[in-house]
Amino acid sequence: MTETLGAWLRRQREIRGWTRPELARRLIQAGQARGHKAMPGADSVCHNIHRWERGVGSPSERYKLLYCDVLGVQPAQFGLSQADSFPSAKPGRATVTAPGLTAAPPLTLVPDIASGVAGLRLPVPDAVAYRGMRGPDAGDRAIRREVLMAAHEGGEYAERAEERGIGDTTLEQLRADVVRLSREYMTGEPLALFLEMRRVRGRMHAALDRRMWPRDATDLYFLLGCLNGLMAMAAKDLGLLWPAEELARAGWAYAVAIDHKPLLARLSVTVSDIAYRSGRFLQARDAAARGLEHMSQGQNGALLHLEHGKAAASLGDADQARRAITLAGEAREHEHHDEVLEIGGEFSFSRASQHYYAGRALLRVTHGEAGAITELERATELYEAGPGPGEDHSHQCEMLTHAELATAQLRTGALDAAMTALEPVMVLSPGNRVAELVRRLSAVRTELAQPIYRGSARARDVDERIEEFGREAIVAGLRSFPRDAE
Repeated sequence: MTETLGAWLRRQREIRGWTRPELARRLIQAGQARGHKAMPGADSVCHNIHRWERGVGSPSERYKLLYCDVLGVQPAQFGLSQADSFPSAKPGRATVTAPGLTAAPPLTLVPDIASGVAGLRLPVPDAVAYRGMRGPDAGDRAIRREVLMAAHEGGEYAERAEERGIGDTTLEQLRADVVRLSREYMTGEPLALFLEMRRVRGRMHAALDRRMWPRDATDLYFLLGCLNGLMAMAAKDLGLLWPAEELARAGWAYAVAIDHKPLLARLSVTVSDIAYRSGRFLQARDAAARGLEHMSQGQNGALLHLEHGKAAASLGDADQARRAITLAGEAREHEHHDEVLEIGGEFSFSRASQHYYAGRALLRVTHGEAGAITELERATELYEAGPGPGEDHSHQCEMLTHAELATAQLRTGALDAAMTALEPVMVLSPGNRVAELVRRLSAVRTELAQPIYRGSARARDVDERIEEFGREAIVAGLRSFPRDAE
């Protein structure tokens, strides 16, 4: 082959006048036409094109076929220059005219480097001494020997650098696993998904022990940061806050290692929520503030503002809580895309959930019940309508919305409305009765114990159902939890 594969790929793109994003779009379309349902996003494919054209790795068999579809060549022609199609061609200068172009600059076909070096004679003046040897013949042989040795050493080290213990297909599968788990967690049971997450994480840890290219390690660090964050969410929902915090710190370490600000921002949400559920409101507020330093716009920027507002409300700062709700609305209106949002599921933030978080913050503000009810009722409407374009709805957030709405309505004396709001929650399967939901229902019981509801048979019935709800949730969520995962 008279040119490297990377140079060939770049030349094929350039003679067609395509940018890398345009080629990425065409490759994705070709993959979809072949029935590949899990094609990566345009940014990921564009990044791979850039790597391949620089000679870092090579396309997998799947991508080679997609290239052939896009370029209109046969698989046997992939990577072959025009000179390769004529075995009798002799080294020298030739003019190559690309199809569709009137002319092209002369292309020098370089002879094989090994044969070139073997016949090379460097004229050395008599006055030149090379390592104590004088005379043109001795100097010529010495220089040729040193150059050949350096070339061989370079080739050996390059061969080691080319060794790769993980391929593009495996990396794509691991990314697909993280995407799947993130989206399944929106509606699935925490314990079963936690165990699946741990299995996938084990595969990633095993991959890190192999020789890999720096870019591969960066991709794995990102996926491990996401997956440890997901496992922290699952542990938190199972009521195991200290293990959740340790998992969040593990995810944070991977994100810091690759300086991934969107991931650091999203993990800050988890760290803040864990601190809040542990009663450490100052730490929760500070963690959210640190996250906003990494990213304050877009969906996850809005989520960080609301986490900050929730903690501020619990610290008695009503003005800061209301300001956070306003800032969250403004942040969401800024168009923002990043690699974390591409994962989707738990790493995105729907409009329905944004209204839920706003209502939750207002419920912790003195005399904030009316505003909370408005936000929470809007959230329930959006959840019932289903996810909007590009959104995923969290079943857990939807149920928490009903619990918070019931609490707000009980504070205003609306017992019947509160009971209606609670109905979807009370029929949940035990595996979906997460710790935070049990905790929020205990707040409902606190409201039912107020003097206004004493003597009410309906209030007493709801209170008993909530007690049974929590008892079953604890049995399902913790009794079967593996010891080595605690």
